[in-house]
Amino acid sequence: MKTLPAVALLLFALALNGCAIVPGQRMDEGALQREDSHMQLLQITPELVESSQAQASTLPQELLSYQPEDYRIGAGDTLYITVWDHPELTSPAGSQQQTVANGRLVRPDGTLFYPYAGTIKAAGLTVEELRQSLTKKLSSFVREPQVDVNVVGYGSHRITLEGAFQHTDAQVLNSVPVTLSQAIGVAGINTQEADLSGFTLTRDGQTYPIDLTALNQGAGGQIYLKPGDKLFLPYNDNKEVYVVGEVIRPQAITFKTTALTLTQALGRAGGLSPVTASGNAVYVIRGSEKLTQTPAQVFHLNARSPASYALADNFRVKPGDVVWVGAAGITKWNRFLSQLLPLSGLIYQAAGTADRVNNP
Repeated sequence: MKTLPAVALLLFALALNGCAIVPGQRMDEGALQREDSHMQLLQITPELVESSQAQASTLPQELLSYQPEDYRIGAGDTLYITVWDHPELTSPAGSQQQTVANGRLVRPDGTLFYPYAGTIKAAGLTVEELRQSLTKKLSSFVREPQVDVNVVGYGSHRITLEGAFQHTDAQVLNSVPVTLSQAIGVAGINTQEADLSGFTLTRDGQTYPIDLTALNQGAGGQIYLKPGDKLFLPYNDNKEVYVVGEVIRPQAITFKTTALTLTQALGRAGGLSPVTASGNAVYVIRGSEKLTQTPAQVFHLNARSPASYALADNFRVKPGDVVWVGAAGITKWNRFLSQLLPLSGLIYQAAGTADRVNNP
């Protein structure tokens, strides 16, 4: 039985090189740090978390600095013009009619007609500017006219909404300033289908990403809407975070919030496997569209201590991130043995056959 020592030697050699055939993946941090790897390894530390939080909670300063001006009349608005002591001018349709019936509609070209004043350019004027203009024109026919102007129908200034809102009808802006939070409240959000991380506001041809969590917290102040603004809330059907490796339920997690943390992502996947996972091998892999110009980032969390979840609970993952949990050393060894034992059986069977051939 000279073959048995040879078999034992072969098994020992395989054991020494077992890492080369262990199934699954492992993170080679040394390879990530090479200059030609196109990857950047970053440790999840309190400083990194604080920096990322500061960036995420910032609202665009250009939007915060905008302050609504006095309402300016536009085409499609309906005006109710009062000339005191002259009901024939104020209510030509009769005082018993509704106010709107006696209103003056601003034409598409921005003008309106008023008796004795003629055709007046109203669009672009404030209510006070139009009142002064009418007073001046009517003074040639009415002694010391007392004129009042009110907007009774708003039809010119609107904002549009698209995407995962419950109500996507255009909202009309009136003389009372409207904030972004108020407009979102009126439209409602489809929380099951919305990707809150992708919300944008487009103004004057410029698109601004908005962190809705920061907006709700009032970070920096309120954002007032401007006529022509467009609000877009994408659906979450193409925004996911992928949790793989040694977790209880590997899965793709739909992105529904701007503040999905690493702790939440791991929690939805059932957490780290208590039997197979390595607490020192929790990584967040964040790709880059152009690896030759901007390296992808790999964030490493040492989760051996439960206290590390204080960091993970403040580290936000982004759509497209891959959260990967590596296997513990004993898990790798057990998997190696699970491959090695069937192989050893084949070797013993081959050795027995060879022995019978050599010793008939």
